This record gives sequence, C-alpha cells and structure tokens, in this order.
Amino acid sequence: MSKPVKKAVGKMAKKAYDHAPEPVKEKVKDTIKEKAKETFVNSVEGGIQSKANEASEKLEKAKEKNAANVHDKAEEAKDKVQDVLLSVREKLGNAKEAGEEFQKKVSSSNDKKTRIKGVENIKGASDIKSSLNIKSSTEIKSSKDIKTICS
Repeated sequence: MSKPVKKAVGKMAKKAYDHAPEPVKEKVKDTIKEKAKETFVNSVEGGIQSKANEASEKLEKAKEKNAANVHDKAEEAKDKVQDVLLSVREKLGNAKEAGEEFQKKVSSSNDKKTRIKGVENIKGASDIKSSLNIKSSTEIKSSKDIKTICS
C-alpha cells in the first residue's frame, strides 16, 4: 500500500475504534495484538532468514576463494619442491663425478709408484752369474766392429 492510503486507513480504524462499544474494543485490541505479534514475528523471521542467507552466500564465496588459493599455493609448493629435488639431484651427480675422478686419481697414483719388492722378487743364489756367464776380453767389441753413421 502507498503511504497516503495507509494513513487514511489508519485514521478510519482509529475513528471506528473510538466509536465502538467496549466489548468490541476488547476484541479489536486482542485481534490487533495478535496481528501485530504475527507481523513482528514474520518480519523478524524474514530479516533473520535474509541475514542467514546473506551470511551463507558470503561463507560460500570465501570457501571457494580459499579453495582456489589452496590449489594455487599447492601448485607453487609442488614446483618449488621439484626445483629443490632437481638441484639436489644435480649436486649429487656432481659429487658422484668428483668422487669417481678422485678415485681414479688415487688409483692411478698407486700405479705410478714403485712397488715394494716382495719376497718373490729377491734374487736367490741361482740368479747370480757364474764365471761362465761373464764376457771374456775377446767378446768385447772393438772400434772396428762398431758401425758408424756414415757406413
């Protein structure tokens, strides 16, 4: 209803109430109280319901937003972990290569060193030359036997 109509209806109701007999006034009061109570309850319920719906919508939006943020953060964390794992893998590979090179150097330096002779390398009495194995003066080469570069 528009405002002027409400005003007019209100004035009419007041005049009717003023001119009504006492038992009718009591019934009208009770009826008005019931209607006012009903209207109040309905308006409060409607207000509470609309507020609850509004809060529910806000909560749903916040939930969706947080879910999207969680997924984004999870992707970022996954990427960071993968980067870290790849760098660790690379460093371990470098350490392995360095270890292998070090091992090669150590083993090659062992090969270059003169080994200490063992018992089997010591000459025995049978290895000593006898007088028969010694060259005589006739077996020594002379200057005639030596070949020169020119000849």
